[in-house]
Amino acid sequence: MAHPLDLQLNGYKGIDFNADDLGLDAMRQACDAVRRDGGGRMLATIITDRLDLMTARIARLAELHAGDDVVREVMAGIHVEGPFISPLPGFVGAHPAKHVLPGSLDAAKRLVDAGRGLVRLMTLAPEHDAGHATTRWLARQGILVSAGHCDPSLAVLNDAIDAGLSCFTHLGNGCPLMLHRHDNVIQRVLAADRLRWIMVIADGVHLPPMVLRTIIRHVGVDRTIAVTDATAAAGMGPGRYVLAGQEVVVGEEGAAWAPDRSHLVGSTATMADIRGVLGRAVGMGDADVQRLTETNPLSAIAEH
Repeated sequence: MAHPLDLQLNGYKGIDFNADDLGLDAMRQACDAVRRDGGGRMLATIITDRLDLMTARIARLAELHAGDDVVREVMAGIHVEGPFISPLPGFVGAHPAKHVLPGSLDAAKRLVDAGRGLVRLMTLAPEHDAGHATTRWLARQGILVSAGHCDPSLAVLNDAIDAGLSCFTHLGNGCPLMLHRHDNVIQRVLAADRLRWIMVIADGVHLPPMVLRTIIRHVGVDRTIAVTDATAAAGMGPGRYVLAGQEVVVGEEGAAWAPDRSHLVGSTATMADIRGVLGRAVGMGDADVQRLTETNPLSAIAEH
């Protein structure tokens, strides 16, 4: 497993990819640490904020990618998570609801153009994309379109798949703690057999190993992608960190929380941690761990 690919990395070892003052030295330091820790490559993830700030942050990542060999080797592209997600409590997660927008072709084009061809994945809510126009346009640009922080009906989800949606972001997270026991977004996604890829945060915290094992058994190793969803707190130990201006508190147990502990805010996991959870706690063999952390994520972005 020489070249894992993490499709959702918000920051690493004290460096926040959503920081407005992100510089070359800091980005290179983060990329060096990812590589040193066996993380291979990643998609730097930009989360919901004011549209002008998101475009500026994406443009800065593209600039750093173009100007440095180390960054270029480690950063395989950009994942834009938002702003076209659900603003509803629970579903919005750690994203600031005041900056959530409905799907918009104009806004999507601004975000994609800022990335100079590096936007490889975008997470949105199908129920907030009228006529699935944004989904359809993104898919035509060769961008992997993923549902996440959303609550679409099964019919809406299937219509979005027809329009080009092919993935789901961190199943079992980005949704309220309490859900209808039968008709909920998790069950709908598991029922949507035409979804090509299902991503899971496999740190053992966002989804207990028992749940991870059950999801992977149902979805299959051929369709599952393991991500870290790590923030600047990754590999840093207890303390206070920042994600796009939001405070992240890491306790002794290693989980990353909002200050009021109302919800998790990304993870502290390295890709080595993810592989360890999949192997030891979930009970997967090396070949299947490699598939979830290397083969599948590479295939997912290569297909688009």
